[in-house]
Amino acid sequence: MMAVSANHEGGFFIMDKDLVLEWIKSNNLKELHEYLKKQNVVDIAEFLHELDDSTLAIFFRILEKEEAANVFSYLDNEERNRLIKTFNNAEIVNVINELYSDDAIDFLSDMPANLVTQLLDKVDDGVRKDINHLLKYKDDTAGSIMTVEFIEFTKEMTVADALAKIKRVGIDSETVYTCYVVENRKLIGIVSAKSLMLSDSDVPIKDIMKTEFIYAYTSDDKEDIAKKMKKYDLIALPVLDVENCIVGIVTFDDAIDVLTEETTEDMQKMAAIVANDKPYLTTSVWEHARSRIVWLLILMFSATLTGSIISNYEHAFEVMPVLVSFIPMLMDTGGNCGSQSSTLIIRGLAIDEIKFSDFFKVVFKEFRISIVVGIVLGLANGIRIVVLNHDVYLAIVVSVSIVVTVMISKFVGCVLPIIAKRLKMDPAIMAAPLITTIVDTLAIMVYFSIASQIFNL
Repeated sequence: MMAVSANHEGGFFIMDKDLVLEWIKSNNLKELHEYLKKQNVVDIAEFLHELDDSTLAIFFRILEKEEAANVFSYLDNEERNRLIKTFNNAEIVNVINELYSDDAIDFLSDMPANLVTQLLDKVDDGVRKDINHLLKYKDDTAGSIMTVEFIEFTKEMTVADALAKIKRVGIDSETVYTCYVVENRKLIGIVSAKSLMLSDSDVPIKDIMKTEFIYAYTSDDKEDIAKKMKKYDLIALPVLDVENCIVGIVTFDDAIDVLTEETTEDMQKMAAIVANDKPYLTTSVWEHARSRIVWLLILMFSATLTGSIISNYEHAFEVMPVLVSFIPMLMDTGGNCGSQSSTLIIRGLAIDEIKFSDFFKVVFKEFRISIVVGIVLGLANGIRIVVLNHDVYLAIVVSVSIVVTVMISKFVGCVLPIIAKRLKMDPAIMAAPLITTIVDTLAIMVYFSIASQIFNL
C-alpha cells in the first residue's frame, strides 16, 4: 500500500514504505524527517497502519511536535491505543499540549479516568484549564465539541492590528478564516479573513465587522449545530454561554464528525442494531451479537402475533390451500412499501426537510402514491393469477388485498417516524424491521378478511 499526497505544485509525493523502512533501518533519520515534512498529515496517519509497533514508535518520534499532534488527531482509536502503548507519560503529555482542545477531549474520553487525572496534572496550566472547561459539558451538546482556540478582536482595533494579531496567535488557533469581535466578553460581531485582506490597514474593525451572524449556545444539541452549519455553509460557528459571552467555536471538521456519527447511528437503528461507534473489524463477535440480539428477540416475539392470526384461519386453508401460497408475496410487498416510505421520511426529518407541521401533507402525498403503486401491483398480480390459476375470484382477493396492504403500509411507514420525532424519540427506531412487523400483521388480517367475504369462508 502506498499513501499519496499532493504537493503545492499539483504533483504528487508517494509515501514509499520500503524507502521509509530503509531509512529507519539505516538510522538515516534526518533524511526521513525532511521527507515527512513534505507529506500531508492525513496521508501520514493512514500510512501508520503499515508499520509494526517498534517501527511505529520511531516513525512518530521523528515528526515535528506540531505535525505529530496533527497526525495523532487523524488516527482512529485502535491506532491511537497502539501508539500510546509505546509512549511514556511525558510523551503523551506533549501530544496533549499540542492538540487543539476539542481533539484533546476526544482523545482523553477514551482513556481510563485515573490515567486522565494523572496526565492532566502534568499538562500546561492553560491546556488543563481549557480541557476541564470542556469536560463539564454533556456529551451531546455544542459545548462538548467546541474548541476554545479562536481569535478575538476589539472593535477599536484597525485592520493592521488585527492582521498582526493573527500572525502572532494564529498558529495556536483552530481557524483564522473567521475571527470574532468581543466587548466585555460578549460577541458583538464577526470578521472574515477575506474582509481583512481586502480592507485598508487603517480601517477600524467596527466598520467591516458583521453584526448579524449565526451562533449557538453551549447547551444546544450537537446534531442541530452540525445541521445549522450545513444549512448556512459555515466554516465555524461561535458558541455562547447563558450570558451571551463567547466561550468557543465549532469548526466544520467537528460538524462533519457529528453528522457521520449520527448517520452511522441512524443506519444501525434502522437495521435494528443497538448503536455502536466502534469500527466493525475491531468490535468483538460478542459485542456485535449483543448489539443485534435485543431487537431481534423483540421482533421475533412480536412476529408471533402474525402466526396466531394465521392459525385462526386454518379452516380457510383446508377449503382453499392455494391461499397460503400468496402470503409471503403479500407480506413482502407490504414490508417493502413501508420501508420505502419510512426511509424517505426519516431522511427528510434528519435534514429538516420535513417537520411535524407537514404531517397531513406527507400523509396525503403517501396516500396518493399508495393508490398508484397499489393499483399497478394489484393489476399485475391479478392478470398473473387469471393466466396461471384461471380463477377470477382469487385474482380479485389477492389484487384488492395488495392495494389495501400498500395503502396501509405506506401510511404506517410515513406516520410512525413523524410521531416518533414529535415525541422526542429517534425516528430511525421506527424503521424497516419494526414497520415490517406491524405491516405483516395488518396485511394478513386484511387478506383473510377479504378472502372470507368473497369465498364465504
